[in-house]
Amino acid sequence: MTYKLMGANVSPFVRKVRVLLAEKGLAYDYEPVSPFAPPANWREISPLGKIPAFMDGSKVVNDSTVICQYIERKNKAVPMLPADDDGYIQALWLEEYIDGGFSAVAGGKVFFPLIVAPLRSKAPPDAATRAEAAKVVAEEVPTFWAYMEAQLGNNQFFVNNTLTLADIAVASIHVNLLHAQVKVDAARFPKLAAFMERMFARPSFKAVIEEEAPMWTLKSA
Repeated sequence: MTYKLMGANVSPFVRKVRVLLAEKGLAYDYEPVSPFAPPANWREISPLGKIPAFMDGSKVVNDSTVICQYIERKNKAVPMLPADDDGYIQALWLEEYIDGGFSAVAGGKVFFPLIVAPLRSKAPPDAATRAEAAKVVAEEVPTFWAYMEAQLGNNQFFVNNTLTLADIAVASIHVNLLHAQVKVDAARFPKLAAFMERMFARPSFKAVIEEEAPMWTLKSA
């Protein structure tokens, strides 16, 4: 039975599911759905009106975290959540730290005003918008980066030093920042910056970045 993922590649949550599927080697159909202009029946598929939505035959699953856990339970090969209790909780916490905290700052205050809003208005971001986004990057984002740097430590991956959903979640929102020409400050956070380079080089991430870049990469004003 074929899986189907519905959403837009602008979303770090959609991207997270796509990368998880790729890392597990699972085939799926992808149906673009704009969160700004969804189909008329979207609330029947996604009761909260959000993306992504995931279909396994006639079964519909919503919310990227729930979707990822559903995929994990149905496909035990190439596990993306740790088997041990401590690792499992740590992976879920880091995913929530990103999805519930960092994404609102990096996505809502940087990527959206610099990339999404200008594309919708067909006008580049003005100087004031760029300055406000730069202020967020300088003053708000480093607090999150410092926490991630500390959690990563000297490891290659965040949890049990093996690839998990936590790593995918951390890297996914940073793809949005990459499109906005914002990279982790390697001078202050060298371990996190190196982690991001490694993750972006993985085939799963490389494929979606190359697919998205022509549309979402920041254009000069």
